[in-house]
Amino acid sequence: MQQTKQLRYDKAYLRMAMTWSKLSHCDRKKVGAIIVKDGMIISDGYNGTPSGFDNCCEDDNGNTHWFVLHAEANAILKVARSAQNCKGATLYLTLSPCKDCSKLVLQAGIERVVFMKLYKDQSGVEFLSASGVDVVQIEEVDAE
Repeated sequence: MQQTKQLRYDKAYLRMAMTWSKLSHCDRKKVGAIIVKDGMIISDGYNGTPSGFDNCCEDDNGNTHWFVLHAEANAILKVARSAQNCKGATLYLTLSPCKDCSKLVLQAGIERVVFMKLYKDQSGVEFLSASGVDVVQIEEVDAE
């Protein structure tokens, strides 16, 4: 019973992450993130340029600019500017974390990562799993 309830919440938060991803100005990939701790959403984020930069994420060749922040980095940085912390939190993502973001996730104290689609480089997921973070993929998120 508890597992079914957790799955319902996981899917609901993933739907929120999907909605949040639509705020991204990136053309190639739109990624959303939600951080939940103690049953409350403490942060959110999407991939995009830093504050004060033009919202264009890609160059003329369609390559992502090096300075674009990933959704999970934006969400973690937003928590860092607040009175909250990520220790023991769950991170919900529309795309699994890259290897650089996985280091931020671990260092932030996030204990669980739930994502929908697998990023082309799976070393971030492998790193988190090897580090004791509970990593879960839920591909299908039905509308409710």
